[in-house]
Amino acid sequence: MNPFVTQIKNLGPARLAAMAGVAVGLIAFIIFFATRFSTPPMELLYGNLSATDSREITQQLELKAIPFTVANNGAEIMVPSERVTPVRMEMAEMGLPSGGSVGYEVFDNMDALGSTNFMQNVNLVRALEGELARTIKSIEGVQSARVHLVMAQREMFTRETQEPTAAVYIKMRSGRLAENQVSAVQHLIAASVPKLKPSNISIVDERGALLSRSYQNDEQMVTAQQDESRINLERRLSTAVTQMVESSLGPGKVRTEVRAEMEFDKVVTAEEIFNPDQQVQRSTVTVTENNTSNETQPSDVSVANQQPDANVNGAGTGRAQSSENRTEETVNYEISKQTVNRVRESGTVKRLSVAVLVDGTYTTNAETGERTYVALPEDTMTKIDSLVKSAIGYDANRGDAVEVVNMPFTGFDDLAAGPEEFNLLGFTKEEIMRMAEGLGVAIVAVLVILLVVRPLVTRAFESMPQGEEALMSDGMAQLTGPGGVPMPGGQQEEEEDLDELIDIDKVEGRVKASSLRKISDIVDKHPEEALSIVRTWLYQET
Repeated sequence: MNPFVTQIKNLGPARLAAMAGVAVGLIAFIIFFATRFSTPPMELLYGNLSATDSREITQQLELKAIPFTVANNGAEIMVPSERVTPVRMEMAEMGLPSGGSVGYEVFDNMDALGSTNFMQNVNLVRALEGELARTIKSIEGVQSARVHLVMAQREMFTRETQEPTAAVYIKMRSGRLAENQVSAVQHLIAASVPKLKPSNISIVDERGALLSRSYQNDEQMVTAQQDESRINLERRLSTAVTQMVESSLGPGKVRTEVRAEMEFDKVVTAEEIFNPDQQVQRSTVTVTENNTSNETQPSDVSVANQQPDANVNGAGTGRAQSSENRTEETVNYEISKQTVNRVRESGTVKRLSVAVLVDGTYTTNAETGERTYVALPEDTMTKIDSLVKSAIGYDANRGDAVEVVNMPFTGFDDLAAGPEEFNLLGFTKEEIMRMAEGLGVAIVAVLVILLVVRPLVTRAFESMPQGEEALMSDGMAQLTGPGGVPMPGGQQEEEEDLDELIDIDKVEGRVKASSLRKISDIVDKHPEEALSIVRTWLYQET
């Protein structure tokens, strides 16, 4: 019989089971990595999904026969990298993921005949909250959002009405909402709900912090808007100065910072201006009087002269006549008057401070390749200063300040160049990583074979019962002279014993007897070497 089969049979069930387990594990290990390299790389399709969205998306992927894997208890779904974008477009067409919120689709399957007015109102609020939550989640950085609306209802026999309010919960992927984003969310919700004011909207993040603390009333919101107006003015002036100077010095050669002090007080002014130099004739009144009087006096005073016909002939009378002429003219003049009423609500610039940093020029040494910084000429700096003042509307009376400084920019050219794409011997970074991964798998497989499989097999063969062949080979190896010279005739006897072992391996008793007989013969032929071996064993045991 084949000696290898015999040795395998002599290992015993336990050793055979251990070797079989190691072999199966090694085969599974190789199959796993072979499958890993044969399958396409998976990429994240959606993350942080709700259970409802995860179930609906996986159903659609199964219907379309698209391979996918689910991780993180269904919160993450991964598909092959080359199909991520098409699958997202298909899911978006179906309205997935919906974020777990219910929008206006709540009315799609609703029976209008069997619903009451109360149910209609509740579903309307639910739909509005869901649509607002979906819109807020579309903001960059927002992971999830919930909106709670309290719609005011006017009670009967009351004159006062309660204003609607809203509460918003926002969970960010990282960081927190900026102030301008908080204001944008407030105005978004206020514009979507009738009669809802931005000041009645509270926004809370996942840490429990009230983000809308600075917008608790309309006055504070006006203050925030004023700050935003000031920032926009500074940004606009900074951009205008930068673009103007860059057109002369080149892109990336200018840095501009603008600080503006503004007044946002509401001012109402009423003025009446009189100009004495400008007189206008308003009216003219002219009065003319002419008076004439005649008086007659009698020369003789008697009773006859007093009769009605006494003066017929005019005898004995005297005559006196007087006249008076008067002219009066009144001219009214009006002094020029100007009435001015001013109402100023928008902010006015109180003071501007502008700092402009410009880069110079560089010369390169042809021999050494060293770059040398050269400052701009003085007349150029003067021209830039004049241009900056003209661009910002410089006014010395209000205390504006402009500083133009010429300094070298550190490492700007290197930063502008950007990082170069990694390339080693024509291989990209992804290809090198895959090659390194494959090499690592091969090294691990070799180490498993050398450090796990080989020691187990060697130990199993060393601890198995020795047959006649093993005994003869050990005896021949150990029974050597002091000089290490093998005994004469050992090779021939070993071959004869091996043939005999093959013939009688089925009879266990005969094998044992033959082994003892052969050992006795060897001891008889070489007593000194046998004694030396026994002494060596004794010393080793002690």
